[in-house]
Amino acid sequence: MKSAPPPPVDRIERTVNPLALAILIVCLAGALLALWLAPSAIGATLLTWMIVILAVCGAFGLLLFAFGLLQFPTRAARLDTTKAIADSNPDGILVTDRESRIVYANDAYRALSGARAAGDLRPVERLFTGSPDVSESVYRLSQAAKSGTRASEELRLSPPPSGEGEVAWYRIRVRPLEGAAKDGMMVWAVSDETRDHDRHETFFQDLQHAIDYLDHAPAGFFSAEPDGAIAHMNATLAGWLDYDLAQFGVGRLKIDDIVAGDGGAMLAMMSGGPGEVTTQQFDVDLKPRQGRVLPVRILHKVAFSSDGAPGPSRSLVINRAPGEIKGEDLRAAEVRFARIFNSTPVAIAAVDAAGAVLRPNAAFARLAQAALKTDAAKGRLSIFDLVAERDRAALGASIEAAAQGKGEIAPLDVSLEAAGSARSARLFVSAADPKTDEGACATIFALDTTEQSTLQENLVQSQKMQAIGQLAGGVAHDFNNVLTAIIGYSDLLLANHRPTDPSFQDIMQIKQNANRAAGLVRQLLAFSRRQTLRPQTLQLNDVLSELQMLLRRLVGETIRLDVVYGRDLWQVKADLNQFEQVIVNLVVNARDAISDGGKITLRTRNFPASECAELKEMAIVPADYVLVEVEDTGHGILPEVRAKIFEPFFTTKDVGKGTGLGLSMVYGIIKQTGGYVFCESEPGQGATFRILLPRRQGDEADEPVKKEAAKPAADLTGRGAILLVEDEEAVRAFAARALASRGYTVLQAETGLDALSVAEKASEPIDLIVSDVIMPEMDGPTMLTELRRRGLTAKVIFVSGYADDAFARNLPEGQEFVFLPKPFSLKQLIETVKGVMN
Repeated sequence: MKSAPPPPVDRIERTVNPLALAILIVCLAGALLALWLAPSAIGATLLTWMIVILAVCGAFGLLLFAFGLLQFPTRAARLDTTKAIADSNPDGILVTDRESRIVYANDAYRALSGARAAGDLRPVERLFTGSPDVSESVYRLSQAAKSGTRASEELRLSPPPSGEGEVAWYRIRVRPLEGAAKDGMMVWAVSDETRDHDRHETFFQDLQHAIDYLDHAPAGFFSAEPDGAIAHMNATLAGWLDYDLAQFGVGRLKIDDIVAGDGGAMLAMMSGGPGEVTTQQFDVDLKPRQGRVLPVRILHKVAFSSDGAPGPSRSLVINRAPGEIKGEDLRAAEVRFARIFNSTPVAIAAVDAAGAVLRPNAAFARLAQAALKTDAAKGRLSIFDLVAERDRAALGASIEAAAQGKGEIAPLDVSLEAAGSARSARLFVSAADPKTDEGACATIFALDTTEQSTLQENLVQSQKMQAIGQLAGGVAHDFNNVLTAIIGYSDLLLANHRPTDPSFQDIMQIKQNANRAAGLVRQLLAFSRRQTLRPQTLQLNDVLSELQMLLRRLVGETIRLDVVYGRDLWQVKADLNQFEQVIVNLVVNARDAISDGGKITLRTRNFPASECAELKEMAIVPADYVLVEVEDTGHGILPEVRAKIFEPFFTTKDVGKGTGLGLSMVYGIIKQTGGYVFCESEPGQGATFRILLPRRQGDEADEPVKKEAAKPAADLTGRGAILLVEDEEAVRAFAARALASRGYTVLQAETGLDALSVAEKASEPIDLIVSDVIMPEMDGPTMLTELRRRGLTAKVIFVSGYADDAFARNLPEGQEFVFLPKPFSLKQLIETVKGVMN
C-alpha cells in the first residue's frame, strides 16, 4: 500500500531558533576562515581538535537521542500524529486517488467493510451495492468524486457489508483532499447511523402509541386555536360527532360547528391574566352531524402569554349522556340544570359586588363576545365592560341594591359596547346570597333588544316618512290648485298683451316662476309616491349604456365615471324617464361630494333572494331583485346626516345650491316602483347608494298604454256642452272663462253632488265632463259612476294634482278617461279638450 499523503492541516509547532542557527553559521564560517588564514602547522592542529570536538558532540547527541532525552520534530512524527487521529476515528475514512485506488483506509472502514486483510479492501463504489436506490446514490457519489466536488448521501442496506444484523443505515460523504487536489485524491467518510435510526424509529413508535392511546381513550379530546379553529380532535370525539378523522384537516371545523347553541361563545369568553394557565368546566351540548345533541362536560384549559393573549386550548370532553357513566343518575338533576342554564336564549350571569362576571351561561357569553374582542388582554370580564359608559352608573346602583338584598329592582335598558355595531339590551338584576352562591351578590338576566330596537326605529322612521309623504301630498295638491290659477290667469293676461307691452315681461316672469314652483311640487309628489308612473319592461344595462354620455357630461372631465355591467341581468318593470331621473340625481349628488378629482362607479348585477339575509336592512322582503349601485370616492356622510338624507327639504348644501328634494324624489320613485334604496357611508370613505328593483316575472304583462287625447288641430275653437266640476273657485273660474272664450258652453259645478244636479237640469246634451278628483262631499270617480248609472255617456277628463293611478282603481271596470295633471296652462287645457272632443 502506498504511503499516506501529507496531512491537510499541520498543527505541530517548529522548535528551530533562528538566532541560534545564525550564531552557529557565523561560528563555523569564522572557524573556516581562521583555518584558511592560519599557518599550515597550526591549521592542521586546529582542524584536528575541531574534528575531535565535533565527533564527541555527535556521539554525545546520539546517546541522548537513544535514551529519548533529545527529540527532533520531523515530518514523519507529524504524519504519525495525523494518521493516529484518522486511525482512531469512529467513522470509516478512506482516501482514493484519481484512478479510485485505495491510498488509505482506517480500522473503522476495514471493520465496516468486513475485510480480513488489506488486500480484501474495496472502494465505496464496490462495497455498497444493492437495490436501485442504493446504486443511484452511489453513482451520484462516484460522479462527485470524479468531478472533485463534495457530496453526501444516506443509504439503507440489507444485509450490511459487515454481515452483522439485518438492516443498516449509512451516511457517506466525499470531498477532495485539500492540498492534494492536483493528485485527484478524494476523502470518503462512512458513518454508521443504524443506532440513531433505531432510536428515532423507537421514538416515533412511542409517539404513535401515545397518539393511539389518546385517540381511543374513553374521553374525547380536542385542541382549538384562539380564533375557534379546531387544530386536533381524537378519534373518540370524532366518533361521537360522526366525523371521519381521516378527512379531518386543521381549521376545517370551528368550536361553533361542534358545540350547540351559544356554547362556543362561552368557551371563547374564558379569560385569564398574563402568564396564567386557566382551567374551567362547562356543561354544554355537542351537535353531531347525525342524531340528537350529546350532553357533555368540557374541561377547558387555556394558557395565556406574557401579554395576556390566549394560546391554543387543551380540552377534555366527558360524555354525560344517560347511562354512559355509572352512578350518573345521582347527578341527573345537575346535568339537566346545566343544560337548561346553558341552552336558554336568555343571557344569565352571576356577578360579584364589583361587577366581575363569575358564571355566565352560553347566551351571555355570546352577548359579551364583542366586548371580549375589544380587549382580549384583560383578565376577568366585568359586567361594566359590556355596557356603554353612560349606563354604567345606573347598572352599578342596581348591583349595589341587589348586594343589599333589595327586591323589585327596576329593569335597565342599556347600550352595549359592541365593536362595529350598535347593540342594546334590557337587564334584569336580582339579589343573590354571596355565602351560598360562591361569592356572587347579584344575578343578571339580559335580553338582547337590538333587533326589537331596530324594528322600532324602522317603524318610527317609516311612520315619519309616511306622515311627511301625506303632508307633502296634501301640500302639493293645494299648491297645484294655486299654481293652476296663477298659470291660467297669466296665460289669459298674456293673450291680451303684446310682447312689446311693458307688462308682458312681468307676466312672463310670473308664469315662469309658477312653472318652477310646479317642478318642486312634482318632486314632492314623487316623494309621497303620488305621481303618475308608466312602468315598462327595462333592461337596466341598456338604459345605463344610453344614459352614459349624459352622465359623463354632468360629472365633468376631472371625475372618472366607470360603469360595470352585470352579466345576464334580469329584466325589471319601471318608468324609464323616472329611473333615468333617479340615476341622474344620484350621480349629481356623488359629483358634488367629490372635491378634487375622484371616481364614480355604477354597477349592476342580479341580487337573488338568498342574499337578502346578508343585508342589514330588515325591511327588505326576500325576493329576486336587480341591484344598481352608485359609489363615489367623496367625503362620505356622517351617521347623523345619513338618517335624514331622504327627508324632503333636508340638504347639506349651501343656500341656493339645492332644494333638498333630489334624494326624497329618488326615495319616492323607487318605493312607488316596489323597490328599496339605502345608503352605506363612512366619513372620509365615500358613499354607496344601492337600489333594489324587483325582478320582472315571466307571467307579468306590460300595462296597456293609457288612451291619450288626439292631437288637436290648429284651430282650438269648438262647440259643445262641457260640465266643469272643480271645488277650487279660482281654478274653476279660469277654466270656465278659457273654455267659453273658445266657443264651448260651460256648465259649472262646485262639488260632485252639484254636478249631479246640474246634469239633471241641463237643457242640452253634455258632451264632455272635466272634473277634479279630490272634492268634498263626493269625489270625481264616485260622481262619474253615478252619472253613468243615470245614462250620461259623455267623455271624461280628470284633472288632479295626484297621479292618475291613485284613483283609477275606484272607477268602474273598463271605464276610459283622459288625465290632465295639475298645474296646467290655458293651452294645455284647450288642447286636451279639443283632442277629446274630436
